[in-house]
Amino acid sequence: MFFHKQELQFKSTPDQPDAVYARKLQEVLGGQYGEISVALQYEFQAWNAHVPGKYRDLLYGIGAEEMGHVEMLAIMIAQLLEKAPLGITEDAVQSDPTVAAVVGGMDVQHAIVAGAGARPVDSNGNPWQGSYITASGNMLADFTANANAEMQGRLQVARLYHMTDDHGVRDLLSFLLARDTMHQNQWTTAALELQAEGAESLPVPSNFPIKKEERSVSYQYLNFSDGQSASEGSWASGPTPDGLGEFTYHEGPTTSAPMPEPTRVDARYYGTTDLPNIVEKAAGAVQDKMHKE
Repeated sequence: MFFHKQELQFKSTPDQPDAVYARKLQEVLGGQYGEISVALQYEFQAWNAHVPGKYRDLLYGIGAEEMGHVEMLAIMIAQLLEKAPLGITEDAVQSDPTVAAVVGGMDVQHAIVAGAGARPVDSNGNPWQGSYITASGNMLADFTANANAEMQGRLQVARLYHMTDDHGVRDLLSFLLARDTMHQNQWTTAALELQAEGAESLPVPSNFPIKKEERSVSYQYLNFSDGQSASEGSWASGPTPDGLGEFTYHEGPTTSAPMPEPTRVDARYYGTTDLPNIVEKAAGAVQDKMHKE
């Protein structure tokens, strides 16, 4: 059940309209790592959770909080657009404030499509996509993805902070930065707790029989670059995080296999092959006549 309470988690009001900055703010609303993405990512992970208890409750709770952040950003964008000029009389950029704003970076669809309101798009107007969401059913994989989403989101908010000197906007961004700090730490802690409790472990999925993988290369760092410094990292020697092996370093691939012969598909795909065209044509006709699929 969802119930909307008409109040915000944090109070912030912009000092003045800024249609150009409203477009920039769209990125952390409807971009790949925006609030729409994380809100629905956490909710789908909760809906797909296979166990009751603290982890599912965590997902439900943070998903609901993030939906509140969607609302806060949408309202802030609307406030920044509230007094955006229509510019209906002059054509020249110098005398038409709307054209000047568009040339300067305003999203014209804020005016034409949304009527001076926010949209579920990124800062370039690309629609938000459900493919941004990660909800695999494996909590260690998902919590790790969540930590990354919060890191990417906080990175973008931090950049936006330096793109305005509006105190009200900065107040909102300061709050969102703080919540991103919490959520980065929260998801990292949850991933560690899953492993400490034995619910999940590396490598993900940990309950896939490890003997079914080619173990000779499971912990080899294979250097496919002419750079040499990668050999200095702890991923090139020493114990692995999963506790099941030791890292080794190898210059280039340790295995090789001959390239197989080119494939020959059904003649009715009409691909060019090494067979004579007349042979391909005849083969297609025979297959068609025999109703061979």
